[in-house]
Amino acid sequence: MEKSHSKDLSNLYRFDSIIRKEVGTICGIDEAGRGPLAGDVYAAAVILPEGVEFDGLDDSKKLTEKKREQLFDEIIEKAESYCIATASVEEIDTLNILEATMLAMTRAFEGLSKNPDMVLIDGNKSPDLPVETETVVKGDATSASIAAASILAKVARDRYMKEVALKYPQYQFEKHKGYGTKLHYQMLDEYDASKVHRKSFLKKYYAAKE
Repeated sequence: MEKSHSKDLSNLYRFDSIIRKEVGTICGIDEAGRGPLAGDVYAAAVILPEGVEFDGLDDSKKLTEKKREQLFDEIIEKAESYCIATASVEEIDTLNILEATMLAMTRAFEGLSKNPDMVLIDGNKSPDLPVETETVVKGDATSASIAAASILAKVARDRYMKEVALKYPQYQFEKHKGYGTKLHYQMLDEYDASKVHRKSFLKKYYAAKE
């Protein structure tokens, strides 16, 4: 089922609490890296205990890198269970980005040490999981559990892209994290695609250049 909820950051925890009272243990799942031209797509699954709150928790895209890093450590410390998983560049090119994202989400769910009664998933698409799921549009600004998952996925992927940047310094991945910025396209024009680039994402770009 799908629900769209209006944004009210003060209700992040109340939203989760209401659902917990109805169904029991809930898990939030979110992804990072669907849009970039390079690198794996990441997903995180998080089960937060009732009553635990984090100062400044919000959609990861609205937080500074420093704040995300701080919350990353706090979430890992206080979560009942969490898992960060990926789908590779090869899987993205073979399956397509939507299916690869669903695969990463499924892997994150399967890596939990505790089985939730319901899974809340950011967006309007859900992987096929063996529990009840609810998709929540703009969920990372609605549910504390999804917001926490968004932070774990975002920080983990950014760290991964910084490692990739060390292997492929010519692309300056540490600056754009693989997204299609002007700088990134300039580097592609100069050095062509690497093994970590999503070839399926670059077909139209290269076709337009011919």
